[in-house]
Amino acid sequence: VQLVQSGGGLVQAGASLRLSCAASGGAFSNWAMGWFRQVPGKEREFVGAISFTGSMTYYVDSVKGRFTISRDNAKNTVSLQMTSLKPEDTAVYYCAAGTAWYQPRTHEYPYWGQGTQVTVSL
Repeated sequence: VQLVQSGGGLVQAGASLRLSCAASGGAFSNWAMGWFRQVPGKEREFVGAISFTGSMTYYVDSVKGRFTISRDNAKNTVSLQMTSLKPEDTAVYYCAAGTAWYQPRTHEYPYWGQGTQVTVSL
């Protein structure tokens, strides 16, 4: 499975951004999808996940109510809609494909997108 990300950029605090992740090379509905983020010098952090059909989502407390994960299995895409962005959301964001729903650990995901930078300024 190949994952190609798009979106991201530089925004001011309070703004919104949408990240997308397009999958190819396999049956997309066979993969649960996760989003992670990483800042320099820190481990990659789990942000949230969406189940195979999109019927279930999970978010870490720091983004709950502000971020929304969705997927379109017909288009082989998963998205991360981010609202009310804060400077502490600044990171490189990654989408990842895994075989089990709701896996917060990076080693549970065999396939990763290339990462996209999100920078939130004051």
